[in-house]
Amino acid sequence: MMKLTKPQRTALAWGGVALALILLLWLLSPVLAPFIAALVLAYALAPVVQALVNRRAPRAVAVLMVEMLFAMALLALMLLVLPILSKELPALREQIPALAKLANDKVSPWLAEHGIYMQLDPASIKAFVLKYLDANFEEWLATVLSSARIGGSFLLAFIGNAVLLPVVLFYLLNDWPSLVERMRALVPPAARDSVGGFLDECDLTLGQYLRGQLLVMGALAIYYSVGLALARFDLALPIGVFTGLAVFIPYLGFGLGLVLALLAGLLQFASLYGVVAVAIVFGVGQLLESFVLTPRFVGERIGMSPLMVIFALLAFGHLLGFVGVLIALPLSAVAAVAVKRLHKAYLASSLFR
Repeated sequence: MMKLTKPQRTALAWGGVALALILLLWLLSPVLAPFIAALVLAYALAPVVQALVNRRAPRAVAVLMVEMLFAMALLALMLLVLPILSKELPALREQIPALAKLANDKVSPWLAEHGIYMQLDPASIKAFVLKYLDANFEEWLATVLSSARIGGSFLLAFIGNAVLLPVVLFYLLNDWPSLVERMRALVPPAARDSVGGFLDECDLTLGQYLRGQLLVMGALAIYYSVGLALARFDLALPIGVFTGLAVFIPYLGFGLGLVLALLAGLLQFASLYGVVAVAIVFGVGQLLESFVLTPRFVGERIGMSPLMVIFALLAFGHLLGFVGVLIALPLSAVAAVAVKRLHKAYLASSLFR
């Protein structure tokens, strides 16, 4: 039986601890969702709280101010979407049957010439639209309440997490300095320098990434709002701001903004002009983000290509659900720093001497 050296035993022990933590996260992911979400938010908001504390504000007051400002920002983002829905849903009810008839009359013959046979039934589509999009507020409320009775546990869990999240976030932000010190104290004294250097590098990488991403979001919000306004979109401002801010969620945010813009273009102009205008504005915006803004403000801060980012989001989301999406990029940044250090140690090892 091969005898392991002390470094090998240490590496195996740390590997076992990491696997145990991953297994624990997977088993407790439904329960941990508000705590991990609060932890990610606390990490992002802690510098703002500390800046207020440095200006001699009591820490509890600073935490409350930051939480209120963050909640107001979330509320403002939600209010951006409401005008889109309130204006587009009635127009959607009016335009879908006409768009279906247009597609049936114009698109179906063109597809048939290329061997693709598709026929739509405008009468059935109109009946479906009138049934599900012509309901008044009372009917919608009854539907929501009925769904709440069917999925009551989900509704209760959602409300519980919504109430728990700000409470957990308050305690984390209020105790953040002592929490960091206690975490550092858990590291053996002989390893504190190396572990501290590793954590400082991770913190620097994540901080640069977050600051750069905020600049990208602001620039894109301005670009999409101005671009859609020049294209004469009535909902240019809410769609543009929402798309710019939603790009923080890689690929998914851009896709949601694109769908909303296409829907608005089709309903407002009822012609290919809306589709072409959205294609131009969003195509140029994607090029601007990929080749100018992201390289300049974010760069390869986390040492991952776009393909690796997609894989990380899908993998963590599949394993841990919503919790996985929350921690995908932070953990990927930490993993990138760890791989970089391991590669440097591997090249400097005695195996190549």
